Amino acid sequence: MRKILRILLFLVLVCGCSKKDNEINQTPVSNFYFPAINSEEWDATLPEELSWNSTAIDDLNGFLEQNNTRAFIVLKEGKIVLENYWGNDDQETAVFNKNSSWPWYSAGKTLTAFLVGIAQENGLLSIEDSSSNFLGSGWTSLSDNQEIAIKIKHQLTMTTGLDYHVDDLNCTEPNCLIYRNAPGTQWFYHNASYSLLKEIIENASQTTYNIFSDQSVESKIGMSGNWIESNYNMTYLSSARDMARFGLLVLNRGIWKEEVILNDTDYFSMMTNTSQTLNESYGYLWWLNGKNSLIPPGFTIPVGRSLTPNAPDDMIAGLGKDGQYLDIVPSQDLVIIRMGGAPEDSEVSNGFHDEMWRYINEVIDE
Repeated sequence: MRKILRILLFLVLVCGCSKKDNEINQTPVSNFYFPAINSEEWDATLPEELSWNSTAIDDLNGFLEQNNTRAFIVLKEGKIVLENYWGNDDQETAVFNKNSSWPWYSAGKTLTAFLVGIAQENGLLSIEDSSSNFLGSGWTSLSDNQEIAIKIKHQLTMTTGLDYHVDDLNCTEPNCLIYRNAPGTQWFYHNASYSLLKEIIENASQTTYNIFSDQSVESKIGMSGNWIESNYNMTYLSSARDMARFGLLVLNRGIWKEEVILNDTDYFSMMTNTSQTLNESYGYLWWLNGKNSLIPPGFTIPVGRSLTPNAPDDMIAGLGKDGQYLDIVPSQDLVIIRMGGAPEDSEVSNGFHDEMWRYINEVIDE
C-alpha cells in the first residue's frame, strides 16, 4: 500500500512539474530591460561597460551623419547603448530629436505582419483564407477561380502571382491587379498586394487600421505612431524610440515584460524564417540575413548572396525606402534603428546598409 502511495505521489509531482515547466517555456527566458509604457525614461548602458570600441563610435557617427541619417539607436538587451540625432525634422522647423516622427516606409511591413498574426490568433482570420473572403469578389481583374486562389499567406510572402508589368506597382485598383502566374509560383516585391492587407484586417476586425494597431500592440508597449495613406500606400510614422520598442518586442519573440502580445509561436517562427521556396531571404514581410540567395525588390530571379554580408547571419530586418532600417540580431540581443533621408549616391541603399554594418562591427567587435 505504501509503495502504491509513493508511486501516486511521484506521478502527481511529475505532472505538476511538467505543467509548470510548460507554462514557463511559453515565455522566452531573458534578462531584457523594458522601458515603462508611459514614460520617456529609458535605461542606458555605456559602451565601455560592454567593452565596445569607443574610438570607432566617432567613425560610425561620422558615416551616419554624412549619409543623411536623422536617428540612430542601438539597444543591447533592451537598454540604449547608442542614440544620436542629426538635422531637422520633416517640416525643417525644429531639430530632429527623440520625439520627432519619421516614416518607416516599407519597414512598416514588419508591423503589419505582426498585426496579421494577432488577428489570426484572435480568430478574426486565417492566413490560409482566400483574400476574397475579406476583400469581396472583383478586387482584381482575375477570373473568379484565379482570384479565390489567392490567400492572405500569399500577400504576406509576396507570392500572389499578380503581374508586375504594370505602370504603378502601388495601385490597388482591380485594373492594376492582373493575372500572371498561379499563386505561390512566383516571387516579386509587389506593394499593392501588401497594401491590401490593411483592408483585410479592417474588414476582419470591424475597426480602423490605426485603432486595431493601437489596441493590439501600440498601447501595450508604449508606441505612439500612426498609419497614413498616400498613393495607395499605408505608411507608418513614429519616433525612432517607437521603432526601437517594436524591435525589442520582436527580439523577445512577441512578449513585452510578462505580457504576451503575440502568443502564436508557429506564426512567429514562419514570420521570421524562410516562408516559401522561391526567396529564401524572405519571411512574412521580414527580410532575413545569412541565406545563400535572395531576390531583391525589382528582381524576379535569385542572386547568389546574402542580404547584408557584413551583418550577423541571424539578423532579421525591416527595410524601407531611403534607408529606414529595423535590424534585430537575436544572437547578440541587439536592436538597431536607422531613420533618415536617402544615403548619398544611393536610392536603393542596400550598399549603405552593408557599409553601416561594417562600421557597427568595428564598434561591437571585442
